Amino acid sequence: MSTATPPSTPHVADSHDLIRVQGARVNNLRDVSVEIPKRRLTVFTGVSGSGKSSLVFGTIAAESQRMINETYSAFLQGFMPTLARPEVDLLDGLTTAIIVDQERMGANSRSTVGTATDANAMLRILFSRLGQPHIGSPNAYSFNVPSVKATGAITVDRGVGKTKTEKATFTRLGGMCPRCEGMGSINDIDLSALYDDSLSLNEGAITIPGYSMEGWYGRIFRGCGYFDPDKPIGKYTKREQHDLLHREPTKIKIDGINLTYTGLIPSIQKSFLAKDIDALQPHIRAFVERAVTFTTCPDCDGTRLSQEARSSKIQGKNIADACAMQISDLAAWVRGIREPSVTPLLAGLQHLLDSFEKIGLGYLSLDRPSGTLSGGEAQRTKMIRHLGSSLTDVTYVFDEPTIGLHPHDIQRMNELLLQLRDKGNTVLVVEHKPEAIAIADHVVDLGPGAGTDGGTICYAGTLEGLRASGTITGRHLDDRAALKETVRTPTGRLEIRGATANNLQAVDVDVPLGVLVVVTGVAGSGKSSLVHSSIPAGAGVVSIDQGAIRGSRRSNPATYTGLLDPIRKAFAKANGVKPALFSANSEGACPSCNGAGVIYTDLGMMAGVAAPCEDCEGKRFQASVLEYRFGGRDISEVLAMSVTEAEKFFGAGEARTPAAHAILDRLADVGLGYLSLGQPLTTLSGGERQRLKLATHMAEKGGVYVLDEPTTGLHLADVEQLLGLLDRLVDAGKSVIVIEHHQAVMAHADWIIDLGPGAGHDGGRVVFEGTPADLVAARSTLTGEHLATYVGS
Repeated sequence: MSTATPPSTPHVADSHDLIRVQGARVNNLRDVSVEIPKRRLTVFTGVSGSGKSSLVFGTIAAESQRMINETYSAFLQGFMPTLARPEVDLLDGLTTAIIVDQERMGANSRSTVGTATDANAMLRILFSRLGQPHIGSPNAYSFNVPSVKATGAITVDRGVGKTKTEKATFTRLGGMCPRCEGMGSINDIDLSALYDDSLSLNEGAITIPGYSMEGWYGRIFRGCGYFDPDKPIGKYTKREQHDLLHREPTKIKIDGINLTYTGLIPSIQKSFLAKDIDALQPHIRAFVERAVTFTTCPDCDGTRLSQEARSSKIQGKNIADACAMQISDLAAWVRGIREPSVTPLLAGLQHLLDSFEKIGLGYLSLDRPSGTLSGGEAQRTKMIRHLGSSLTDVTYVFDEPTIGLHPHDIQRMNELLLQLRDKGNTVLVVEHKPEAIAIADHVVDLGPGAGTDGGTICYAGTLEGLRASGTITGRHLDDRAALKETVRTPTGRLEIRGATANNLQAVDVDVPLGVLVVVTGVAGSGKSSLVHSSIPAGAGVVSIDQGAIRGSRRSNPATYTGLLDPIRKAFAKANGVKPALFSANSEGACPSCNGAGVIYTDLGMMAGVAAPCEDCEGKRFQASVLEYRFGGRDISEVLAMSVTEAEKFFGAGEARTPAAHAILDRLADVGLGYLSLGQPLTTLSGGERQRLKLATHMAEKGGVYVLDEPTTGLHLADVEQLLGLLDRLVDAGKSVIVIEHHQAVMAHADWIIDLGPGAGHDGGRVVFEGTPADLVAARSTLTGEHLATYVGS
C-alpha cells in the first residue's frame, strides 16, 4: 500500500514574492510604504500629479536601473548616465526593470520607423542577398551611408624587410542619395529672413534666433577679420558675402581664445535643419517655417536612396517600395518570398512585422519619420522588441499604454499586457482608463489630491476593494457621462473638400462651427491627417498638439507661461530698477549657484550630488535683489506661492497686476491651482504638463481651437474639469474641434465625425457624422458600439 508523501516545505527562494518600498520621498511622495506582488499586473491610479510616476518611475524603476549600472566596471560607468539613488529608506525584492515610457522617439530627421526598429537592417541584408542586379553589401541600401571614393598610395608587404608602394583606388558604395544627402528633401533658404541688408552687423542686421552681437557670436563676427562689422551687409563684396553666408567651419583665434567660425547657412543647417522640425522650440520653428522652403528631392523622389539602391529589386519591388508599403501589406509580401538560403532572416523579419500588426501599428510604413509618431505610437513601437521575448521574471514598467488608443484597440493592448504577466513577469502600469484598470490583479491608488495635497497611498488591494474604498478614483471608476439632452446649434460650417493627406480617401465633410466637435475613429484611421492638414494653425486657428513640453530644471510654470514677464516689470516699476534683476537666469542670479538654487558636485562615474546653495539658501537670487519688495513680498516669496495664492495676491490691493492675474486665472481654470510658480518643469507629471500647455495656448487669439487628445494623462476627475473648460470656450463664441478617444468627451460633444472603418488604407473615410445620440442609436460603427456600451444604452 502506497503512503502519501508529506507536503514539502516551500523553497526559501520562493519566499521573495513582493517588491517592498518603505519611506519613499521622491518629489511629492510623503514617506510612502507599499508592498507590490511580483509576477502580477499592478495598476497605479490617482489624479494627475498625485505621485504615481514618482513612485513607479522615480523610485522603483530608477533604483533597479541604478543597481544594474553598478554591476559594470567603474570605467564603463563613466560612459553611462549617472543615476542618483532615489530618496527611499528601503527597496527590497527588485528585479530588472524594462521601462516603456511615452517619450517621443528621437527627433533626428534621419530616423524612421524602420531604422528605430530592426526592420530596415533586416531588409537591407535581404536585398543585399537576393536583390537583382546585385549591387553590394547592406550598406549599399542604407540612406545614411554615402558613397565614398579614395585614391592613394598603399604599402604592400613582400616578405622579410621588403615592401613596395603601389597606387590604389578604393570605392565604397552607399545607398545615400547624393543630392539631398539621404534627407528626402532639399531646402532653399530665404536670405532676407536671415538679415536686414540695410544694416551692419553691429547695428543688429542678423535676425536669426539666438544670433546676438552681445554674446559669443558678436566676438566671432567682430574678430574673424573676414568683413567689416560696421559696413551694411548690402554693400559687401562677393567674397565678404560668401564668407558671411557659406564659409565652412574654420579655426580662428580671437583675444587668445581658439574659436570656430562657420558661415550662417552651414550653421543653420547643423543647428536647426538637422533636427526634426516638430521638435524645435516654438520661436525657432516659426523662424524655420518663415526662412526655409522644403521641396521633395527631384533625384530620389523623396525616397532618400541613390539610383543604384533603387535599381536592385526582389519580385519587382526595390527597397524604397518595400519601406513605403503599409506594414501589414509588407508582411504579406515577405511571406511570399521563398528562398532557403535566407530562411532564418525571413523568419526574424516576419516575426517583427507581425508584432507591428499584433500591437495595432500595422497601418504605419517603415519610411515614416519617427519624429512624426504620436506619444502612444512611439510607446507601442518601443514595446515591439519585448513581444515574444524569452526573458521572464523582469519588471515591465508602462506609462499609460492606452494613450492614443480607441476603446476598440484597448482590448488588444490589455491582452498584450496579460501575456507579459503570464510569462512570469511583474507588470507595473500607470493608468487612468477604467477599461485598462479593469484587468489589474492589484491596484495602488495615490492621492488624495495633486502636488502637495497628494503623495500618500489612499488604497492598495483588489479592484472590487477600490470601488468600495471611497477614494476619488474609487468614486469615479464607474462614472459614465450621460448623453446631452440638447445639443448646441452650429453658427456656420467649415467645408473640407477632397482631403487626401496620408491615408485620406478624397474626404468631403462639413465641420460645424460655434459648437464642440469631436473627431474620432480607431488609431490610424486618419483623424489627425484630416484635422491638421485641412485646418492648419494660424489665421484665427489655435492648434494644441500632443507634443511634449520641453524644459530644463531652470524652467518653471512662471517662465513657461510668460507669467514672469509682468511680475518682473511690476517689481522693477515699484522699485525703480531693471526687470532683469528679477530673473534667476539673468542679472539677479545668485553668483554662487548661478541661479540654480543648488550646487551640483560631479563625482565622476558616481552619481552627482546636489546640495542647496548656502549663500541664497535655495532662493536662487542675490541677497540685494531680495531686499526689493512688491506688495510686501520679495521675488522668491512670490515664486514660492501656489497659483491659487498668487491669483488672490495679484488680483487686488497694492499688488494688483491684471496681466499676471489673467495668466493665473487660466492656470486655475485648467485645475493647476495647487502648482507653485517656481516649481521646476522637470518635476511635473504628464497630465500637469498637458494642462500647462493648454493654459498657455488659451491666451492665443483665435476663433477656432483644435485640440489633439487633451485628455492625455488626465484622471477621470480631471476630465470633468476639462469638459467644463471646453464648454466655457464654446459658450464664449469659439469653435472647438477635439481629436479624442475618451468616451466621456464623445458623449459631451455636440457633433461627432467618425473616421474608419479601419486603420491605414482600410480607413481614411468618414463613416459617421451627426450627434452622439444618433451615433449611439445607429451603432453602425466601432465607435458607436463602444459609446453605446459606455453610456449604458
